Amino acid sequence: MQKIIQTGNSQLAYHLYGSGFPVVLIHGFGEDGRIWKNQINYLQTGFQLIIPDLRGSGQSTLNTHSLSIESMADDVKQILDAENISQCIMFGHSMGGYITLAFAEKYVDVLKSFGLVHSTAFADSEEKKEARKKSIDFIKEHSAFEFVKATIPNLFSEKFKTEHKETVDDLIEQGKQFSKEALTAYYEAMIARPDKTTVLKSATVPVFFFIGEEDKAVNPADAITQTAMPSICSANIVSGIAHMGMLEAADELNHAMEAFLSFILSSKQ
Repeated sequence: MQKIIQTGNSQLAYHLYGSGFPVVLIHGFGEDGRIWKNQINYLQTGFQLIIPDLRGSGQSTLNTHSLSIESMADDVKQILDAENISQCIMFGHSMGGYITLAFAEKYVDVLKSFGLVHSTAFADSEEKKEARKKSIDFIKEHSAFEFVKATIPNLFSEKFKTEHKETVDDLIEQGKQFSKEALTAYYEAMIARPDKTTVLKSATVPVFFFIGEEDKAVNPADAITQTAMPSICSANIVSGIAHMGMLEAADELNHAMEAFLSFILSSKQ
């Protein structure tokens, strides 16, 4: 079921699936809520899934002069409030993980636990910031779709790209929805975000990590280092995949998420 929240001159769209304890899945850069399709199919029988489209993605409009990781976390809170959800478990992919960390810092009492899927609590290095700025220049000079078309294949392992070309092509096709303004706003928000390792170190709830050994977008070594920061952690390090475990290793991610959720809901955490 799709729902829309009108906020000012823009709209926030999200989907609801299944029933049970609320689980929020936040997509990353250059995606919308459809990126979780394999997880939706698997998890909706046991949980209520809340799948937002971030501003400028899917059916959510941008229409804002200021977009930040924190403001997108506030958007997610607005959705939860609209659904009268006072506690949930949240997973975020890549940029969605940045939003999850910002949410965990600001709305600590709302999260029973949270997870990072191919994401990091580290701020951008100077090198990473420069790379993002060059990407912004490319988007402005060419188009959002030309950028998506050039970069999405790099998020997958070589093996997956060869064996599942249609999946990669489908994700590229979905990229036609994005405007230059949306992708630029996401990059600027990511460049500006601060280090959030204190959120991991101070977490009083279990934290989930899903890491691809061939990930070129999030350094696997950095992600592995962060698994030692929370007091309780579920670390899943998967060989043969890169940055898109939702598609590259759907079964592994589904089973890992289900096991983590079952642990959280059966424990006294």
